[in-house]
Amino acid sequence: MDVDASASPGPKPQQPIAGTVGMAPVLLHGAFALLIVLGTLAAYDRVVVRPAQRVGVVDVGEVYRQKEAEFTQLLTRATTDADREKAFALARSFSQRLPSALEELPRDCACLVVLKSAVAGRTPRTVDLTALLQQKLGHPQTPHRNDPEEAR
Repeated sequence: MDVDASASPGPKPQQPIAGTVGMAPVLLHGAFALLIVLGTLAAYDRVVVRPAQRVGVVDVGEVYRQKEAEFTQLLTRATTDADREKAFALARSFSQRLPSALEELPRDCACLVVLKSAVAGRTPRTVDLTALLQQKLGHPQTPHRNDPEEAR
């Protein structure tokens, strides 16, 4: 009959430990985990936080006044009914394109868009989108809006 050695009473021999683990692998794993966390936080900041902080402002009043001046000028120079009808067609076209152009602005800049009159002060993350709106509506851009710093 075979007797199992583990079933017998008495002291059991100790199993040798696989080896002592030094601090180098633990520090290496800790540094690697820290690197992953920092990379993830940096990516989150660039992809989620910073774009949410951008605010686009648009001066709809300025765009409207320019178009109104253009319409008035066309009407005052109109001598025939065809010229007047052309001016009214321009006004109708503007009134149809303005809402869709305003709806496209947040998608184009990936930011919140508000009226310029609603903003009390500018911040480094404020972008003036009036020139982009004028471009979408086929207006000539005003010279002070072509600041390359604002195009970011």
